Amino acid sequence: MKININSSVLRDGLNKVLTVIDKKNARPILTNCLINAENGRLELIATDLEVTAKVILDSKISEDGSFCINTKNFHEILKELPNADVEMDINQENNILELSCEKINYSLLITNSDEYPQVNFENSGKPFQLKSRDFSNIIAKTSHAISNDETRINLNGIYAQQIDGKLRTVAIDGHRLALLDVHDFQSDNQSLMDGVIIPRKGISEIKKIADAFAESTLTVSLDESFLYLSANDEYFLSVRLIAREYPKYQTVIPSKTSYSMIVDKNALLNAVKRIKILSNEKTNGIKVGVSNGLLTVSANHPSLGHAKETVPVEYEGEEMEIGFNAKYMIESLMVLDVDEVIYEFNNELSPVVVRSDAEPDFLGIIMPLKL
Repeated sequence: MKININSSVLRDGLNKVLTVIDKKNARPILTNCLINAENGRLELIATDLEVTAKVILDSKISEDGSFCINTKNFHEILKELPNADVEMDINQENNILELSCEKINYSLLITNSDEYPQVNFENSGKPFQLKSRDFSNIIAKTSHAISNDETRINLNGIYAQQIDGKLRTVAIDGHRLALLDVHDFQSDNQSLMDGVIIPRKGISEIKKIADAFAESTLTVSLDESFLYLSANDEYFLSVRLIAREYPKYQTVIPSKTSYSMIVDKNALLNAVKRIKILSNEKTNGIKVGVSNGLLTVSANHPSLGHAKETVPVEYEGEEMEIGFNAKYMIESLMVLDVDEVIYEFNNELSPVVVRSDAEPDFLGIIMPLKL
């Protein structure tokens, strides 16, 4: 079996599936990439049994076949090759891949493809379509609020559910919430109506597809266990969903608020970044005081000193001082591409709503910090 393909095409294809590989996996075969050569097309497949990715590349193939090769080693070799045609001659009997590019030659050990686990990229769930830019926007607006606490598996991903003609996506970590609605969305997929949790690693791989096919529409199908996604019949992804019940996030969102303030996003963002320097390293705690027309951001570090900055704000109400985790505040501001941000709250201890009239489909919640 002989394969001829440009090195940059092969390198780019391998880069798309490389991050799926779990370097700590106890099964050696899962550190390999499965390569299928069939009908003039080359398939590169990688899996950790939770997330599986497949890329299809055009190539010249003399004879159909398949083999497995160590992904990391293969990637390192391709990185160093010039942008030229690569010829791969596979000797199945001796499990050797002869690779040549210009005057460069490698003899690489390969593994029989029969040892590779069976992978699947389609299910019985009714497919639907979503634009790549919608996927990118969902991930950009909500992924910062995914929990890193592995003891709360149901929070380690983005929750997606079809509600009243829109796709609602939510991430929470117990300290904050990020919610984004995609309108004019319709699907007959029952699993999506019930709600599914897409894990962090799957989100990362979906982002890669959305970025690579930025102007495309992606085809998605899912059932109770897996999400399947494809782009232009070239890039395929299978993601095992988190089989847990998602918390009742609606209970965190205040039904009404007593106070509202409007502030310039960049002015507040820059002030918080500056004041955070003198916050406690563990809590990132800062104080935000509001009074008529003025917002004061301050921090006091027992070993380093004190910092304070004032920012003009549209606010009429009781004087109040609320503690925040500066990191959470910065992240909630950075996802909004707007001029002004609205904060709504009831008192020093109640959840604080973060939103903007310029992006009405987004809602953020930050829980106050006791200082």
